[in-house]
Amino acid sequence: MSPREKRSTLRLGISTCPNDTFAFHGLLNDKIDTRGLQFDIQLFDIQELNERLATGTLDVAKASFYAALQLAEWVTVLPSGSAIGFGVGPLLLSANATPFDDLPKALAGRRAVVLCPGATTTATFLCRTMLPFEVDLQHVPFSEIIPRLASGAADLGACIHEGRFVWREHSLHLVADLGELWERQTAHPLPLGGLLARSNLSGDILHRVQGVVQDSICYAQRNRGETVETMRRYAQEFDDDVLFAHVDLYVNEWTLDLGSIGRTALATMHQVAVSRGLLPANWPELKVLS
Repeated sequence: MSPREKRSTLRLGISTCPNDTFAFHGLLNDKIDTRGLQFDIQLFDIQELNERLATGTLDVAKASFYAALQLAEWVTVLPSGSAIGFGVGPLLLSANATPFDDLPKALAGRRAVVLCPGATTTATFLCRTMLPFEVDLQHVPFSEIIPRLASGAADLGACIHEGRFVWREHSLHLVADLGELWERQTAHPLPLGGLLARSNLSGDILHRVQGVVQDSICYAQRNRGETVETMRRYAQEFDDDVLFAHVDLYVNEWTLDLGSIGRTALATMHQVAVSRGLLPANWPELKVLS
């Protein structure tokens, strides 16, 4: 470890979604040992996290795995902190009750306007690779997707975060769970987002950050009731049942450690991205810290 690294404060970015604020509750509230590291913790919308990681204004960030694939030469995936969807993912919603299989016929002759939560989000990756019709992807903050759909501003929207649990209140219709479609087509779970670190950080720093993150997740799992106020502080929805439903869906044993299942899922996502022309054929796979 260099003298500079001893003095440095690591710029850590996480999203405002409940599974992140739950997992990082211990770190956000000084409940765990930071192993000699100092953190400047910043919370942003997921697309902004992707962009800040890409421009180097964050050292470590919870970011979309689609963004991670594009940054594979410059980032390392930490084993802890990921969200892996098993049959679940972004919801494709519509103001009209049109089944997924009927969409190509319903949209024949025109491009469907689809709202997505950012150009490098995994939701956008799924819309670019899995929708069997021409699309016009329009990117807006995730919190605007449901209101805009309800107003008739688009044909479809890829809904993420807490919106997954409240879309019925806006008289919208579920067209498909894109995570379910992904697993059906690939036979692997969906890598949604993970904790990425700049690869030029030393191995010692990377392993200490990994340990801190794992400790924070374990602390939250042991002290669930404590995490409510932290989640409410940043959430779009404040109902406790909604918050914990989101946590229970995405914070699991693969959040503690990707394991072989998570690593294989990442490799599958890379293969799909290359096959669909979203990455060059010789693009490197993501590195996971060992």
